[in-house]
Amino acid sequence: MDKVFSNEMNVLKALAILLVVSGHLEFSLLGIFPPYSFQLALFFFISGCLFKDKYLYEVSTFVERRIKSLLVPYFWYNLFYMGVTILIAKLTGKFWGMPLSFKNFFVTPFLNGHQFDLSCPLWFVTQLFMTMITFLFLFRALNAVTKNKYIHLAFFTVLGVLAIPFQKVFAITPVMLVVIRTMFSMFFVYLGYFYTHFIKDNYNIFTPKWFGAVFVLQSILWMFNRDYDPSHGIGLSYVLVWARFDDQLFVPVITSLTGIWASLFVVKILYPYVKDIKFIQDMGRVTYHIMANHLLVMYIITAIFLHIHGIPVSERANHDIYWIYNPVQTTYLYFVITMVSTTYIGVGLKNLRKFIKI
Repeated sequence: MDKVFSNEMNVLKALAILLVVSGHLEFSLLGIFPPYSFQLALFFFISGCLFKDKYLYEVSTFVERRIKSLLVPYFWYNLFYMGVTILIAKLTGKFWGMPLSFKNFFVTPFLNGHQFDLSCPLWFVTQLFMTMITFLFLFRALNAVTKNKYIHLAFFTVLGVLAIPFQKVFAITPVMLVVIRTMFSMFFVYLGYFYTHFIKDNYNIFTPKWFGAVFVLQSILWMFNRDYDPSHGIGLSYVLVWARFDDQLFVPVITSLTGIWASLFVVKILYPYVKDIKFIQDMGRVTYHIMANHLLVMYIITAIFLHIHGIPVSERANHDIYWIYNPVQTTYLYFVITMVSTTYIGVGLKNLRKFIKI
């Protein structure tokens, strides 16, 4: 993998995590794309971009690396947030999570990942692990049958599209949630692989005509958006963790595709200007830690605001985990403080890990 491509992927990952955190603060960095309309699909796409052909023949190496890079830090964070949740419960009287049990610590992470509210964004990590392992074995099987890339693309496209009506046909059990999420996400993993191997160096998909086509398409999709009133549903947004697509069938896939294209386009434009900004590169390298810690940082910021205004911290317990103090005035301050602090937390943890190994 050449250095430029690796750096571009870091910038793309930085953009993806910025979109996730801004979404949890209920605003969008890309106005025509509402929060939750494509951000997680973008992360799966990036994972596909980074998938190497050698892993098709080095299965044990791939699985071992995914365990070390995804699951091991996940359960360290799980242990940390169990302690934090217990501490907050003693201070405020509210336990932000599910009851403590062996199942909720070791099994629930692979079902919905919401055993502790403050670390619930990490549900994506265990889902990514399951998606990538399943993708590896399915891709190996497909390659054994045919090497035709278009057949592969058609197969994963069908899987992704069929995942949406599954929520209507089958009872949504914890296991079915995993099945639906895995089917949906594997399409974007393969799309990332397809883009890197067959499109990136062969076709220019960032011409003015492409820009115009995507802008018009997303403008048409906006007519399906119903985010203005919660009672109307989620429209262009979808909640993948709960396989919630409302009454949409193709819209979640299409808005994910347009959102991914828009993200690639933004990176193409901005890369020459941000490639040497160390903070942006660091952010792209520590998206795991930002995902893990941003709700805790927001919780702490809220507690500080409450203290400054003489409001008991117990007031925080009357709202959901995403609630922030006076969002009209403070949202962007939350955003900046959260991104800076969690990025440097991640950098610090990475440096600590290297120091311990030395």
